[in-house]
Amino acid sequence: MSRDQRKKLDDMLRRSQPEKPQSIEEMRANFAAMMATMNVPAGVRTTPTTLGNRPGVIVDPAQDARPGIILYFHGGSFMMGSPYTAMSLTANLVDRTRIRSVSLDYRLAPEHPFPAALEDALAAYRALLDDGFEATSIAFAGDSAGGGIAVSTCLMARNAGLPLPAAVAAFSPGLDKTHAGASIDSKRGLDPFFTREGFAFTDAMYLAGQDPNHELVSPARFADLTGFPPLLLQVGTNELLLDDSTQLADRARAAGVDVILDVTADVPHVFQAFTGMIDEADRALDRAALFIAQHLR
Repeated sequence: MSRDQRKKLDDMLRRSQPEKPQSIEEMRANFAAMMATMNVPAGVRTTPTTLGNRPGVIVDPAQDARPGIILYFHGGSFMMGSPYTAMSLTANLVDRTRIRSVSLDYRLAPEHPFPAALEDALAAYRALLDDGFEATSIAFAGDSAGGGIAVSTCLMARNAGLPLPAAVAAFSPGLDKTHAGASIDSKRGLDPFFTREGFAFTDAMYLAGQDPNHELVSPARFADLTGFPPLLLQVGTNELLLDDSTQLADRARAAGVDVILDVTADVPHVFQAFTGMIDEADRALDRAALFIAQHLR
């Protein structure tokens, strides 16, 4: 681990935080600008597509693709982001696995609050199944809010009687809108991105008055994970959302689910996006790529 790299990244992230409240439009524009600076491997090919009546982006490896597909859900607190803001993550996974990805442009809050994003995600998964993909050839992956979508879409698919994907990989997932985990307070000040007050703002946009005590918005506290596919949860120790992952891992183990809780020291939220800046990002994506490749048939 490189302490100098992690310190430099932390300093950069703290300097980039806005000094005053922003409008939704400003938040979206600034988030897109930040993510556009991330490393995208050369040679990957992108193609616009439609999946379940929503736009998406296919990401193909530079070399011939291996069988299977990664259905990716981008992050952005359910109110920002697109397949393009997550391109550093999807493209790096595709480059490492040589497995095609399709990244979904789901509807965003506050224009489309819960459960719109989850409905879009389930429709996208149904579309892949209808197109002839076997569930055993599909992996879900996502970062932040998208990691939560990946988990909750599995719940919805199981409840709908659909076969479940082969595996789920979640990077710093948001899994508890009640924010009952100890890390919401114990990591205060260590997390360069989030505060409890900031979560109250974005959660209100996403939930629009709906109850956070629901398995689809707080699966780390309320979900029955019986029958789930293998899970990989990657998270950093400097995150307010650390306990979202530790609590879901506990629920997975209690339900007899194979789960890897992969915790990296002194790194921020979705640190995997910072490939080429911190060694931990590249190593974490190497592990995630291996996990996905091992579980897809």
